[in-house]
Amino acid sequence: MFQDEARFGRISDVRRCWAPRPVRPLCQGMLTHEYTYVFGAVDVCTGEFDSLVLPHVNTGCMQLFLNEVSLRHPGEKIVMVVDGGGWHRSDKLKAPDNIYLLTLPPYAPELNPIEHVWDELREKFFHNRVFKSLGALEDHLVDALRTWEQDPKTIASIVSWPWIIAALLDSFMN
Repeated sequence: MFQDEARFGRISDVRRCWAPRPVRPLCQGMLTHEYTYVFGAVDVCTGEFDSLVLPHVNTGCMQLFLNEVSLRHPGEKIVMVVDGGGWHRSDKLKAPDNIYLLTLPPYAPELNPIEHVWDELREKFFHNRVFKSLGALEDHLVDALRTWEQDPKTIASIVSWPWIIAALLDSFMN
């Protein structure tokens, strides 16, 4: 599995959108500094996606996420690829028995396919939207994440990069 975190906030992402001529669409804008975070992990072979909305990005929240993934996959051994975030390297972080953490090289987010899940999530569910409260944003985020957790085919189309699949198949053959 590949793991990453993403920040979602009450900052609207105003983008161009289609409207019939001569209608000029109106989109609200908002700049409020309130954020929530999503921890996510994806299986690049099956498109299975696990996520958890948490209030912070730190070692304690990472521990909660790892424990949750471990509970969701009780009979599996998971190699979880993580970036170099300080909370991933903390001595206080204890990976569950069925999870092994493997760190990506520093400054290499382009190697982590889950980054594209966040991009697609923002594009499909969050552009041209304004939320009245952080709770409303979190409710919408949970609905969007649930939609994607129930659609592994779409997730696989985003994250199943040929070089990763080839590397996994090669490692199983040797």
